This record gives sequence, C-alpha cells and structure tokens, in this order.
Amino acid sequence: MNTTPIIDPLQGDFPEVIEEYLQHGSMKCIAFNRRGTLLAAGCNDGSCIIWDFETRGIAKELRDNGCSSPITSICWSKCGNRILASAADKSLSLWDVVSGNRITRVVLQQTPLQVRLHPGSSPPLCLACPLSCAPIIVDLNTGNTTSLKVSVSEISNGSTPASRNKWSDGTISFTPTAACFSKYGNLVYLGNSKGEILVIDHKYGEVRAMVPISSGSVVKNIVFSRNGQYLLTNSNDRVIRIYENLLPLKDEVRALDDLNERLSDQSGVEKLKGVGSKCLTLFREFQDAITKVHWKAPCFSGDGEWVVSGSASKGEHKIYIWDRAGHLVKILEGPKEALIDLAWHPVRPIVVSVSLNGIVYIWAKDYTENWSAFAPDFKELEENEEYVEREDEFDLNPDTEKVKGSDANGDEEVDIVALEKDPAFSDSDMSQEELCFLPPTLDVAEQQEDKFVESSSKMVDSNNSGSPRSEEAEPNGHTSNNVSIPVEDDAGGTHIKRKRKLSEKVLELQAEKVKKPSKSSKTSKSKSKSLFDQDNNGNDSHGDQVSD
Repeated sequence: MNTTPIIDPLQGDFPEVIEEYLQHGSMKCIAFNRRGTLLAAGCNDGSCIIWDFETRGIAKELRDNGCSSPITSICWSKCGNRILASAADKSLSLWDVVSGNRITRVVLQQTPLQVRLHPGSSPPLCLACPLSCAPIIVDLNTGNTTSLKVSVSEISNGSTPASRNKWSDGTISFTPTAACFSKYGNLVYLGNSKGEILVIDHKYGEVRAMVPISSGSVVKNIVFSRNGQYLLTNSNDRVIRIYENLLPLKDEVRALDDLNERLSDQSGVEKLKGVGSKCLTLFREFQDAITKVHWKAPCFSGDGEWVVSGSASKGEHKIYIWDRAGHLVKILEGPKEALIDLAWHPVRPIVVSVSLNGIVYIWAKDYTENWSAFAPDFKELEENEEYVEREDEFDLNPDTEKVKGSDANGDEEVDIVALEKDPAFSDSDMSQEELCFLPPTLDVAEQQEDKFVESSSKMVDSNNSGSPRSEEAEPNGHTSNNVSIPVEDDAGGTHIKRKRKLSEKVLELQAEKVKKPSKSSKTSKSKSKSLFDQDNNGNDSHGDQVSD
C-alpha cells in the first residue's frame, strides 16, 4: 500500500538525487507543458517524443519522414495542444499533439537556435532566434517574418555609426541573440551582444526601453519566471542576473506610453534608458566566484522561489540551485557527461536534465520521514517499548472537555459542480480546453509479450488436460510457470530503458494458471482416495483401470 511520507517542512523544496532516467534514441532538448504532466523531447533524428511524466512512458511520437535533422529547440502552446519544434535544417514545424499530424512547416534563412510560441492562442505567432541574424517574429499561417532590432543606434551630430559585417548575400551578421516574450506576449525582451536588454513592441517593431547591463558582455540567455515578475539573464561574464519587472503584467504597453510622456523632455538613448530604469531593476546576481564557471540553460522553478542552472564545463554534469535571496543551497553532481539542456517541473520540485549522450535524467527530492517536525512533543522510538496507560488517561471528563458540535449550517447548499481555480494556474486560457494527458500507446514489445503469454497459457492448459502427470511437476501440487518474457530487439536502433510493470492481463493469466492446476490436483486426489476405498472393498481391477 502506498502511503504519503511525513515530510519535514524545514527541508528545502528542491531536488537532490537522480530518481530515474529516460532513454529513447538521442534526445537534445526538452520542455514541459504548463501542468507538468507531459514532457516533450526533441531528438537527434528529427523526431519529437512526448513522455507521460506520471507513468514515465511514451505517449506520442511526432515524426516527419522528410525531416531527419536534429531538433534544436522545442516548446508547447499555452493550452498544450500544439508543439513547435525547430530543426538544424532551418525549419519550424508546428504539430497537433492529439492527432500527431504536422500542421505547418516554415523554412527560415538561418538555423533557429531557440523558438517560443506566443502565449496567446491567436494569432499563431512565434519568436525565433536564428544563428547569425536578428531574432524574428514568424507568422505560422502565412510564413511571413519580421526582424526585430537588436541595438539602438546612437546618432549624434548627424553621423551614422558604422555598419556591421555582411555576408555574401547582403545580410548582416550578428552574434546569436537571446529573446523571449513577456508573460502575456505584449512585449519582447531581447538581450544583445552589447550587454543591453531591449524592450520591444513586436507589433510595430519599436524599441520602447533599454536597460544596460553593468558588465556590457554578451547576453546568452534571457527568460521570465512563470508569474512574470522576474527576468533572468545569463551573460558571457559568467554572471546570472535577476531583474524585477516593474511594469504591470497586462497593461505593459499603456504603462510604457505613460513613461514616455513623463520623460518627454529627454530624447534618444537617454530617454530609452530612463524608461528602462522604470521597467526593470536589478534584484540579484549569481556566480561561482571560485571556479568562474560558464552557465548553461538557466531557469526559474515553477513558483519562482529557486534559480537553477547547469555547468557548461565539458565532461561534468553539475546543476547549481540558488534561492531567490542569492544563497547557493545545492550542487547536484550527475554522471560524467556534459549537460546540454535543463528544465524545472512547473509544479513539483523536480529537475530534468539532458546529457550530451542524449539521456534524460530526472532529479527528485529525497524525502525523509520526520514525525517530530509536526509535533514538538512527539517522541520517535528506535524500538518498541511497553507502555502502561493511566486508568483515567483516555477518559472523557464532561466538566473540562466538551464535545463541540459542528459549526456547519445544515441548510447551506454546497456547490459540488464549480471548480476552484488553482492559484498556480490562474492564468489559464479558459477559451480553449487545456490538454493535460494523452492516451498511452501500447509498445510493440508489450503486444508480443501479451500474445506470447496467452499462447503459452493455452499450451499449459492443454497439457494439463491431456497428461495428469504435468500437474505433479512440483511437490506442492502447483505447476511451474516457466514462461519467459521476450526481450526487446535492438535492430530498430532505438530502445527504451526503463522499469516496466507487467500488464493486468498478464497478471490475470498467470493467476489463472496457478489456480487451474490446484483445482485439478484436488480433484485427482479425491478420485484417488475414492478408488483406494474401493480397493479395500475388493474392486482392485476397476480401481487400477481408472487410476491408469
């Protein structure tokens, strides 16, 4: 029987050990849906695997026969019924999760390193960060693209700054730039190679504010917390910075308009910096002052209370966890494999990491029972002790202790239909039904296993009915169950390494095979006993004929 462990509330709510690992081909990037019930992984062969995170089994495989390039990034739509994947062949593919069909495919000019779907349900827009050009907004219906500005050109005395280097086709080369949508997708926050955070209205392509980073180094990652109140940046100076978002979450554009009116006496870059100081303020900085390690795939926990990042050093699988106050609380050390991607579960204290070998590791909390944490006067015993209770220890004294009646109003109507909103998912888009689970797909090996056991059970039954001696194969009267489970064939090139329980059908068949011989053995014993009695009465010939 599964029982919920008594957990010490003083323990940190963050993962500590590797609970399990998932393997299917060579996975490169991962992403949870909003509920954390499904985990999507992009593979090296161009396919996308959707894992049921509760059962740790494969729920769906999205595969395009025309695309075999490695997946570089993957993300979910807000309602969970769409998945967007970018590949090394410069393509963006939008998938329908339930049917497994590809909705559309858009080919860009450069390889997208990161893609993010617009948080709103419509229009179907996505933000792509290509390898060697500015981030772009892509309309997935029409395939139209709009490039975003990556720097603010400071014009003084009518002089224009020198342009960047150009490729042979005339396009301007850029250092890979990080960008992300705000919580509701009204703005785009972009980190450029000059160490600046630009706040861009992507509908008009206008830079509304700028926040300079103190070091002025290249911004490699930029991501918002789930609640939209904090912004994380990872710079090339090996420092992770947390900024507090000062703008209202839903009326960001209007707030920017008000700030522009207040600073109407300023212009140009100074005005953008002034507005930026009212948008973001530096909250915390995280770094390893001793090893000066570079960071990989930093992100927030689901509740925003923790910050996690992987080490970018080769040959080590280390995960650093800080609290929001800036203290390093845990370093998780995994196998001797480089870490390439990382994700924190939206609700639970679970971290999922991807190694260079394509294996997904699940880090969970190591729960320890501590009953005294809930009752200070509770005493834990190392061994059983005999206790003699007092005579009146459990007597109810009506003078001092009265049984309190229920305060509930019997006439009050209780609403059992309406659903209370979960505060963790209060921003759900109720206009569309959210997809949380998928029906599991039965593995081919499991089908073969069921057929094999079923056929073997029929053979055992036929043998039992034809030869009574087979029922006495074991001294206890039970037949031996030597049915071997077929081993999965690795000829396909992909296999799943995970602990799998036998299906209910297999368990029922095994139980029936145990019961049938026991019944037949009892009947045979009863028959032999009756025949033995007949032998004593002189019917020896008849008894021998039946017993044979």
